[in-house]
Amino acid sequence: MYEEAAVSLLKVKTRGDKLMAEQVLMTALSPTMEAGVLVRWHKQEGDWVDVGDILCEVETDKATMDYESTSEGTLLKILVREGEGAAIGDTIAIIGEAGEKINALPSNGDSSQKLSDGDSSQELYSVSGGDGSQEIHSGVSTAMKGGRRTATNIMADSRIKASPLARKLAEMNELSLNDISGTGPDGRIIKADVEKLIKERVAKQEPVKEEWAVKGPLSAKPSAAYTVQAASEEEIIPVSPRRKVIAQRLSESKYSAPHYYLTVTVTVDNLINTRNKLNESLSEKLSINAFLIKYAAEALKKHQMVNASWLGDTILKRKQVDIGLAVALSDGLITPVVRDCGNKGLIAIENELHELIEKARNNKLMPEEYQNPGFTISNLGSLGIEEFTAIINPPGSAILAVGQMKKMPVVGEEDSIKVQTQMKMTLSCDHRVIDGAVGAAFLKNLKDIIEDPFYAFL
Repeated sequence: MYEEAAVSLLKVKTRGDKLMAEQVLMTALSPTMEAGVLVRWHKQEGDWVDVGDILCEVETDKATMDYESTSEGTLLKILVREGEGAAIGDTIAIIGEAGEKINALPSNGDSSQKLSDGDSSQELYSVSGGDGSQEIHSGVSTAMKGGRRTATNIMADSRIKASPLARKLAEMNELSLNDISGTGPDGRIIKADVEKLIKERVAKQEPVKEEWAVKGPLSAKPSAAYTVQAASEEEIIPVSPRRKVIAQRLSESKYSAPHYYLTVTVTVDNLINTRNKLNESLSEKLSINAFLIKYAAEALKKHQMVNASWLGDTILKRKQVDIGLAVALSDGLITPVVRDCGNKGLIAIENELHELIEKARNNKLMPEEYQNPGFTISNLGSLGIEEFTAIINPPGSAILAVGQMKKMPVVGEEDSIKVQTQMKMTLSCDHRVIDGAVGAAFLKNLKDIIEDPFYAFL
């Protein structure tokens, strides 16, 4: 793992030299990770933890990773529960000696506003006893005074605390957080608080913002009935770490790389017949994607600039062919990469591809299994899409969009009509790296290989 970021335990000492509590911080488990979601805790409060033990599973922007402890001790407190999120550097747990009393530790501040709208976000407070010792608590802090506890807010941050969803709802309806009373932990404003104020305004016939939720601008102010219904039925979905990174990277690709597109129609009867014959003798069937990856690899060997990357002052021209295949997940796309496709056969590619896709669907891909493809294929043919264009997947300079296989009438020699199975392919190219003629030559070569694999040997 990324060891430079994984050493993330802030040690806190109290009286004498005795080591007291340690904060377990959210660390970067992938290069592009900015926040993570706790999927599962393997240790519970009160459990002993050794160095190297798996504390929990964290969903990053790409996969679900194991979080290994870099310290030993008793897990005193879990601060981020399963299903909640935390930014890099946020405290997710406390490790120390069983039953120890510790000094107050710094809170997560604004970053303790978790990725979900759950109202169980916690901050660290201390409780002072008569002997000067202090205990860790979460939520509203309480101070001991003559054996009686009174609630006090020791947050140094003067900004109003609100969940991300509550902030969004207030902004969309032009509501000030100063006008809203929070009912969450330590007075934090939650979604229900904002909805309550919206309903109160509706009851008083006060207008609310026309652009409510995801329905877009309205031609007239919404009725009271509509607004109440929208507040109770519309849903704002928090952006997952994976989708956030996908949005960022593809936006950068689309607006920084000058895209152009080339489309060809390919006859695939030969490919289908070849696949059917091979599958008759195989226990594990070959997929169309395995053929596309292999054929693309053969074409990339001859057109190496299509397998290159723009580095600013230089261009990286690869010799090894690493091809990613776009796989749809519930919260975005990921591209598991089959390495060195040019030196592998169809069966080896199919086996590796099958394993990678299973890992992707279970969020178990390791970074080296999805990073740095030189070329990417996106196949939407099984969904009935006849033709589309795709955004280039960095650091590659080209992506192949594959459409549906479809039987079509074709005009042959002497104007005869025959039926062929055809498929459209569109190549998106980065013009900084791939000139138009270079992209066209590659796509023609790939078309020839698909229609007759003999062309791979020319």
